Amino acid sequence: MLSCGGGSGSCSKDMAVELGDEPHVLVVDDSLIDRKLVERLLKNSSCKVTTAENALRAVEYLRLGNDTLEGTVSEVNMIITDYCMPGMTGYELLKKIKESYVLKEVPVIIMSSENIPTRISQCLEEGAKMFMLKPLKRSDVKQLKWHLMKCRN
Repeated sequence: MLSCGGGSGSCSKDMAVELGDEPHVLVVDDSLIDRKLVERLLKNSSCKVTTAENALRAVEYLRLGNDTLEGTVSEVNMIITDYCMPGMTGYELLKKIKESYVLKEVPVIIMSSENIPTRISQCLEEGAKMFMLKPLKRSDVKQLKWHLMKCRN
């Protein structure tokens, strides 16, 4: 099941991928199996993948909350995060990303093994581009690639 968010669908020029480059996706999930599955699916679709085992590690990687370093973050073209994680949820990570001047235009995809309509609505209203049910499948990657291609244009 996929749920897609509204919004302008645009990406900032700073975060756009040059044609011919591999899009860079940050995958955040506390489950090693789910993280590896998503990583493999994306790498098979010609994406560069960085993984983080929880939202706090993603915050460190993205340098969120550090005003002096926020502009030096490694270019990420999409963030895929699990909803339920210890310490900080994917929803809380989404909110931090959308508050960031540098990262607010980066598409964020939330995934969860639980199909809870209020949770889905909450994430989409906060700015998630899509909400996907786990486990992700090869057909789901086509939707992800579509969002990445929109960022290229």
